[in-house]
Amino acid sequence: MKRFFNTRETVVTESLDGLLRSSAGQHLCRLDGYPEIKVILRKDRNPAHVAVISGGGAGHEPAHAGFVGAGMLDAAVCGSVFASPGVDAILAAILAVTREAGCLLVIKSYTGDRLNFTLAAEQARDMGLKVGTVIVGDDIALPDSRFPRGLAGTTLVQKVAGHAAAQGDTLATVARKAREAANGVASIGLSLSDCNAYDPEHATRLNAQQAELGLGIHGEPGAQQIPVARADALMARAAEVLLEALPDANARYALLLNVLGNVPPIEATLLLEAFSKTALAEKVDLIIGPAPVMTALNMNGFSLTAMALTEDVRAALMAHVEPAAWPGAVAFAPPAIRPMPEMPATFRFEPSANPPLEALFRIGAQTLIDNADSLNALDAKIGDGDAGSTFAEAAREILRVLDRLPLANPHQLFGTLARVLTRNTGGSSGALLSILFSTAGRSQKDWPTALREGLEAMQKTGGAKPGDRTMIDAIHPALVVLEEGKSLKEVAQAARAGADATKSMKKALAGRASYVPDALLAEIPDPGAEAIARLLESMVAA
Repeated sequence: MKRFFNTRETVVTESLDGLLRSSAGQHLCRLDGYPEIKVILRKDRNPAHVAVISGGGAGHEPAHAGFVGAGMLDAAVCGSVFASPGVDAILAAILAVTREAGCLLVIKSYTGDRLNFTLAAEQARDMGLKVGTVIVGDDIALPDSRFPRGLAGTTLVQKVAGHAAAQGDTLATVARKAREAANGVASIGLSLSDCNAYDPEHATRLNAQQAELGLGIHGEPGAQQIPVARADALMARAAEVLLEALPDANARYALLLNVLGNVPPIEATLLLEAFSKTALAEKVDLIIGPAPVMTALNMNGFSLTAMALTEDVRAALMAHVEPAAWPGAVAFAPPAIRPMPEMPATFRFEPSANPPLEALFRIGAQTLIDNADSLNALDAKIGDGDAGSTFAEAAREILRVLDRLPLANPHQLFGTLARVLTRNTGGSSGALLSILFSTAGRSQKDWPTALREGLEAMQKTGGAKPGDRTMIDAIHPALVVLEEGKSLKEVAQAARAGADATKSMKKALAGRASYVPDALLAEIPDPGAEAIARLLESMVAA
């Protein structure tokens, strides 16, 4: 897959220097030890306080460098992608920030990290420094493992340790609080993909129907492969596994929803809503995220971390800190809801019957619903890929309220359709068609002329005209023929000819397609015009 990087060897140092130049990194600096020594430090810290240091392989950003700052880490030691930093790099970080109060190393439980951080701690102690260590192994996916992996729970332990240090606690107290927090934290991950550590020969191990439960953060296989399912089902599966692993059935918990690198915000918050439906959610008092905290490059997945709440842990998680990457903790509660303001009535007129027109409405609406995917595919080539969904959304709503429409009175019907579209249909197509029907509903002319007046208002507001490669290229000729008193078949034929003509229009002068290079438009009809043509053709065929 395509990535933004120069070389695999320089990706970490270039990323770290980018962090230092960024608005999120103005309080940070680094040791002058590139490329072997990659240590990020606070520019200013209280030397009387215990220093808190953590780190590990890169590829998990914002961990660990993103959590350096007041209230969390004093230094982060960064390795290469998915590789532990060396002993000298860790020792350099210890020497750079440790004073009389000593330092605590928060270590993710991976073999390289455990060995290198422990060796560095011993060397620092030999130099007369006070150094404590806490190892975090929060992964519960492999219950028989002697050394559970360190996952996103590590950042929560860093938060607890950083808060204790900022309060002026002694090294022994900071270490005790961090160790207690580490003993009360558990994590499980679920992903729809593996990740690619900048390997041009990478081949994914998962097909389109597979997900992994119980994964690490270095691209290693998950504990088990499971079928892809709806978000609610996947979240329920992960939450159930985590709930069963929690040792204290009576404890209250903080829950971190960590996104692993390639989950867009709309899906991340959807996952939190899915979590709210699980049994584990009933035990959660605080929520952290959803946010990228401990990622795995481009992995498309999430992890859940539960931490048992004590008075110390609650205070630590709620405390404000300097690093912008910390998402904050808030009370886990239902969405806040306020009453709707009084809106204009959608159905101002009494419903009335017109069986032939009702039958045409049903046929046309079903056609738009059935053609949603093919119209979306057309729109994806020249727009944003949602034209079919927009028309189908409007069609479903019209079917839903069909028995409330004044079908026997055209002008009342137009006005009502305008309000239905305004309230229930998004996108520019829904708004423009609402303008057309709203104007037609206010007209004093016969209903075909009223529709033509509506089209003029639509053109004035939207700025498009015939020949601009929009749905107007189908609507305009159809309404011209309609106003001439011709048959529905001839109206549909005019719409079809207009839609087909958009294939040969070399330039779009309005709509999303106007932003698309002309060469990409060739032989592709405008999706809106195509929708109008298919709608009318289906009515004729009936």
